[in-house]
Amino acid sequence: MNFDYTEKVKHLQTQLLAFMDKHIYPNEKKFFAEIATNRANGNAWTPTRIVEELKPLARSAGLWNLFLPKSTRAPQGLSNLEYAPLCEIMGRVPFAAEVFNCSAPDTGNMETLERYASESIKDQWLEPLLKGEIRSAFLMTEPDVASSDATNVQCEMRRVGDEYIINGRKWWSSGAGDPRCAVYIVMGKTDPAAPRHSQQSMIVVPSNTKGIEVVRPLSVFGYDDAPHGHMEVVLKDVRVHASNMLLGEGRGFEIAQGRLGPGRIHHCMRTIGSAERALELMCKRLNSRVAFGKPLASQGVWHERIAESRIMIEQARLLTLKAAFMMDTVGNKVAKSEISMIKVIAPVMATKIIDWAIQAHGAAGLSEDFPLAYAYAHQRTLRFADGPDEVHRNAIAKLELAKLVNALEVPDIEMPITRGF
Repeated sequence: MNFDYTEKVKHLQTQLLAFMDKHIYPNEKKFFAEIATNRANGNAWTPTRIVEELKPLARSAGLWNLFLPKSTRAPQGLSNLEYAPLCEIMGRVPFAAEVFNCSAPDTGNMETLERYASESIKDQWLEPLLKGEIRSAFLMTEPDVASSDATNVQCEMRRVGDEYIINGRKWWSSGAGDPRCAVYIVMGKTDPAAPRHSQQSMIVVPSNTKGIEVVRPLSVFGYDDAPHGHMEVVLKDVRVHASNMLLGEGRGFEIAQGRLGPGRIHHCMRTIGSAERALELMCKRLNSRVAFGKPLASQGVWHERIAESRIMIEQARLLTLKAAFMMDTVGNKVAKSEISMIKVIAPVMATKIIDWAIQAHGAAGLSEDFPLAYAYAHQRTLRFADGPDEVHRNAIAKLELAKLVNALEVPDIEMPITRGF
């Protein structure tokens, strides 16, 4: 495996770093201040002007839709291995990925539509998503069941003539709070009598369809992530045409298998960027503060934490690159163990480093004067998003145990189709 960055990637790195320095970092506090102003004016769910103004600049710089490989509709899309170091840079600032049209859940939804939707659905929904004209949401997790096991999903999709009638309650529906959100991809049950992994299906639902109610936003450690938001959504007798079904009834797990692999590794790529930034902020703070007569940076406990942080980041980066390389060369299914491993390791690594960085900043680290508290809250959620640690560890263990048994006796172990939210 050769993880050297190609000249193309190095050039994009240079461009992206320059864009971050010129446009992203200087506007970071302004971004959150604008949201605070919108909230004070009675509507936090208003898209920020800053992000909308930066998107055309990113697009004209050729830093747009870099996440989507092998698509004629987005020929600039990179392989997973090529995209990794660029996604890492975007992960240093919470809103940066959206500026480059590379933010969740749109990336996963665009990949889903590209791989599994009809051409007419692609024309209607994928094209405006690729242009950044609309946003989207993914509705899978439900409050009434343990959604870490996706076979528990109970949202009913019943075929009546040329339509499906959908009834269910979803939550942690990321992106559904954004007023630009025009389309949902919904996972539900079409045939409760079918084999366990053939009961679920995915369907495309316009967000303005009659019968949809966005009930409330859900906060994470006090952050509501406005204007993006994680919402609770009720679907009551929602009718959509049967042609909106992706691939066909009973193929929801097959689609999820393709969707969640890239989504998981993108989270991990951004997580490494978040950890890198936390380490930088920690070192700067330690060099600038004196306690008990000597600089904090000279105290041994911080030497240990800095060294451990660097070791953990490099380990996580290498496993991310390995998983990306395998996804590109042998496919998501063969790379399922590596994807699960990095999905466990990356947010645990990042939360530990961010926690140390907060400690280095003292009480200031808890405030909004620094990006650490928000980063910690976000990274802690990733231990649930796209599957909790326990489910991924269970899948890894099964794969290890299977190595010691005759291959003919071992059932195929799928990548876990789970979404803590």
